[in-house]
Amino acid sequence: MDLEKPAARPGNPRFSSGPCAKPPTFSLEQLSDAALGRSHRAAIGKAKLKDAIERTRGILGIPADYLLGIVPASDTGAVEMAMWNLLGARPVEVLAWESFGAGWASDVIGQLKLGAKVTTADYGEIVDLKRVDWDADVVFTWNGTTSGVRVPDSFEIPASREGLTICDATSAAFAQDLPWDRLDAATFSWQKVLGGEAGHGMLALGPRAVERLETWAPPWPLPKIFRLTKSGKLIGCVFEGATINTPSMLAVEDYLKTLDWAVSVGGLKGLIRRADANAGVIHEFCATRDWIENLATDPDTWSNTSVCLRFDDDRIQDGSAFAKAVARRLETQNVAYDIGSYRDAPPGLRIWCGGTVEQDDLKALCLWLDWAFESEIRESCAPAEGS
Repeated sequence: MDLEKPAARPGNPRFSSGPCAKPPTFSLEQLSDAALGRSHRAAIGKAKLKDAIERTRGILGIPADYLLGIVPASDTGAVEMAMWNLLGARPVEVLAWESFGAGWASDVIGQLKLGAKVTTADYGEIVDLKRVDWDADVVFTWNGTTSGVRVPDSFEIPASREGLTICDATSAAFAQDLPWDRLDAATFSWQKVLGGEAGHGMLALGPRAVERLETWAPPWPLPKIFRLTKSGKLIGCVFEGATINTPSMLAVEDYLKTLDWAVSVGGLKGLIRRADANAGVIHEFCATRDWIENLATDPDTWSNTSVCLRFDDDRIQDGSAFAKAVARRLETQNVAYDIGSYRDAPPGLRIWCGGTVEQDDLKALCLWLDWAFESEIRESCAPAEGS
């Protein structure tokens, strides 16, 4: 006998961790003022790009003496740009507790050929941040998008550090209160917490990072789209809207509209409140079920954006197959798209809870999680015919 399906359905079934859900007020008509067919170097293009930079700075509270620029290839391009320009002058330590941190470690060692120290933790855990050598240049993710593990609020990066901090903050920016004065180079993308379009990254550089750029010449060649200096001097126009390569002016317009929406919900504080409340729905759901739990083992490290879950039930024989089947059931019912765990992560679910997601949609999703789990248990654990 089939289980009765829940009556409530999410109004928006898009819970992907990237690209993430558009703001709830989004419509294509909002983009009618995009500078299409115009050069990004024309006055209208430069004005929109500079506006995007300065409004981002204002919402996030990035210090006035930090530079902020739009760079190619999303957050990945921004992280690579920071590493290829800044590393090599000092010892390097890379922290990895999920897939992307492991990727940065691989590039530092395999591509830049630096003898870096790599400090790792299993999925669901975080490295001992107090034992990190902050006098080295440290590369790390603030919020592990594929593990749901974030740097806890209680930890402070030392102000007296000698090295640079290079932080991949893409699923933390606009959802968590980042200590910008302790992040010398920080990166994020439009497609995560604000649900913007893919392909555009942002790079924030503090005074210490700028000093490194102007006093250190890496021994490796830099592709044109990575270059931040010329003749030993910073290419400052990159941080005023003169992008290195051609941006999509349609995506720029879309991002400007997401910034309008961010202001309308209370700016950074409002976005954090929304993400915290959203994640709280999933955390409460897990607390009242004995078959599912947060992949992150320490509540202080629970993400409020990319919430990663694992199934915990003795009846499940093949965790990977079971998790994929549950995700597939939900997608077939058009109640949850793209919530399977990341391909390198332990089997389970990954539910995006950033501010563009509505709390009521997550509450409705939880009803369907019950249905999908019980339906799959009944099917996968049913005795074979004739047994």
